[in-house]
Amino acid sequence: MSGAPAEREAAVPRLNPLERRLLDAYQDGFPLTPRPFATLAAALDSDEATVVAAFERLQAEGVVSRIGAVFEPHRVGWSTLAAMAVPAARLEAVAAAVSARPEVNHNYAREHRLNLWFVVAGADREAVARVLDDIAAETGLEVLDLPLEEAYRLDLGFPLDWT
Repeated sequence: MSGAPAEREAAVPRLNPLERRLLDAYQDGFPLTPRPFATLAAALDSDEATVVAAFERLQAEGVVSRIGAVFEPHRVGWSTLAAMAVPAARLEAVAAAVSARPEVNHNYAREHRLNLWFVVAGADREAVARVLDDIAAETGLEVLDLPLEEAYRLDLGFPLDWT
């Protein structure tokens, strides 16, 4: 992220107490019920519409990118990590094209010769390979496929500091 610390802080939206509680309590353990937002609302002394509105705002503000299950790799479908060496002048445009694909979970820039990294998911290995081939054809750049060799379970939930 560029800019001075004050500029970065200004870009972070103010979160109300319910939004903070949702982010703290449900980084994992999201209820698997027919109406999960109603279940969350009951646990947080709120109502379903308010919880849904809170998550919609968090997504609109870029605080939450997605709400969804995380499955053990290759248990449901297939995924791979991919990387590209993108000329700096094209990085933003290529990243936007990659992100526009529904099979791409996320992408991020790195300070490296391979400066654009992303995860592609699909029904099977062949579907993922087709997406990688399509991205290469669309951009005219080579896509390096870095398939999973060994799985590690990482708990990506962490306590949030609201000070």
